Amino acid sequence: MNTVFDNDWQDILAEEFEKRYFIHLQEFVADQYNKSTVYPPKHEVMNAFKKIPYSKVKVVVLGQDPYHGKGQANGLCFSVNSGVLIPPSLKNIFQELHNDLGCPIPTDGNLMKWANQGVFLLNTVLTVREGEANSHKGEGWEQFTDVVIEKLAERTRPMIFVLWGKPAQKKKKIIERYGPHHYILEAAHPSPLSAYRGFFGSKPFSKINTKLAEWGQPPIDWSL
Repeated sequence: MNTVFDNDWQDILAEEFEKRYFIHLQEFVADQYNKSTVYPPKHEVMNAFKKIPYSKVKVVVLGQDPYHGKGQANGLCFSVNSGVLIPPSLKNIFQELHNDLGCPIPTDGNLMKWANQGVFLLNTVLTVREGEANSHKGEGWEQFTDVVIEKLAERTRPMIFVLWGKPAQKKKKIIERYGPHHYILEAAHPSPLSAYRGFFGSKPFSKINTKLAEWGQPPIDWSL
């Protein structure tokens, strides 16, 4: 059995690691790292799972695939490491955060503070070739993240799913299959190509905290 995580995700996903599609996916990704420049760095591909255990997830933010520029992707969707120039999609997220809650616009794009509070920052595809958005689409990551969403949606404790962009919104049917107790927020992707088509003004941060309060859970401190 492959040991991938040192937290409860290991037991939750152990069966997936033995399946043919996942073995093919591992081979494909390894080959891609050997042949070309791939992001995020190998040791950060599964960061979303390593940073927040399954049992601690309160909010799921689902993106598309990792940033494809040098030094940007770090395994948490939309996040970059401290000191890295903030990408346009994240700038738009920070602008909406400011407009929604009045938080000062952050100058650091590291979103670990959110992850530490139970915000699971997941892409639908977890690797990408440098300079080629969506270049690892259709190789098995979508099947894997379908299962991840399914395992989260199976939980009886309600959680919030934030679906930004069409690839993320394709997962909605998986969440709805497990009943109405989860809360789903949908909006356009925060990319400059689509942010003005429904992302700006969607107020996700205040809506999340309002819903958590209704459930008797502490709010997320979104300030960075």
